[in-house]
Parts: sequence; structure tokens; C-alpha cells
Amino acid sequence: MADRAANVATPIVGIAGWSNSGKTTLIEKLVAHFAGKGLRVATIKHTHHKFDIDKPDSDTARHRRAGASETAIVSGSRVAVIEEIETRGEPSLEDIAGRLKPADIIFVEGYKSALIPKIEVRRQAVAGERLLAASDPLVIAIAADHDLDGHGKPVLGLDDVAAIAGLIEAALGPFDAVRQRA
Repeated sequence: MADRAANVATPIVGIAGWSNSGKTTLIEKLVAHFAGKGLRVATIKHTHHKFDIDKPDSDTARHRRAGASETAIVSGSRVAVIEEIETRGEPSLEDIAGRLKPADIIFVEGYKSALIPKIEVRRQAVAGERLLAASDPLVIAIAADHDLDGHGKPVLGLDDVAAIAGLIEAALGPFDAVRQRA
């Protein structure tokens, strides 16, 4: 478990924005970019909605309904652990990052108010929403599909993954893909 605690020091960058701004698409592209360079990339997705990752009649769902506080499902290619937390409340971002296997970088979707460096994602279609960069000093850049005032922050093209990745590497790197891994 000590290896997992190493992620507390792993560079974490948030991809923040309002609903339908393109956060998931940008994370997909950034993960592919950094993984393509040989880096171990992890992601954390935050949602304000209750969610289920297994079907209502699956064996693991039946285990949880029967009262299991934690259920793991394991195959030759994937492991998932489902933990019931309703009585404890939502764990912190740091706690979740600490549970992940060691990584070179962790991308976080959501957590708009987290105290981590962030790339704000903006689409013209949701341009009426409040600009996070105007009041959040941890926004290091804005990725947008339209021209806007970045309030002193660089504004990059939403599809310019190389420039966004370069900015992340300049701010949080350099990343070492040959680092010894557990």
C-alpha cells in the first residue's frame, strides 16, 4: 500500500469546466498523448450524481444489496472495487489519488474548486457560464473553441493537444517515462 501513497506527490492536473464544455474529450486526447510517450497516466472522474458501475441484477450488485461494504470483481484483464461510502461521506481528491497505483501524471475531471492546477475548458455553446479563470488562480490556462479574454491566462485552441500538453509539461514536468515502477 505504500506504493499507492506515492501518488500524493504525483503531478495532478484538473480539467475543469461546465457541463458539455468538452472536458472528457480533452482528457481522452491528453491521456492518449502522454500514454503515447510511455508515461503511466491515471484519471479520476468526479460526478455530482449517484452512479452505479454494474447492472442491477449482477452478482456484485446483489452482494452490495445484501450488505457488503466493499465488493471486488476480478477478471484476467480488469479489476473493479465498489465501495459503499454513504455513511462516511465523499472521500477527498487526495485520498482517491493515494489509492491509485503509481502514475507519472493524474488527470482529474471535475473538482472545479479543488486546490490543484487546472486547465479550464470552454466551448462557445456554453460560453454564458462563469469563467473559472477570472477568480481561480490555479487555472493555468484555458482551452477554448472560440476567442475570449483569458484574464492573464494563456488561451489555447481546444483541439491543440500538443500545445496544451506542452503547457502541462512546462508547468508540472518534466515527466520521466523510464522511472522505475512498482
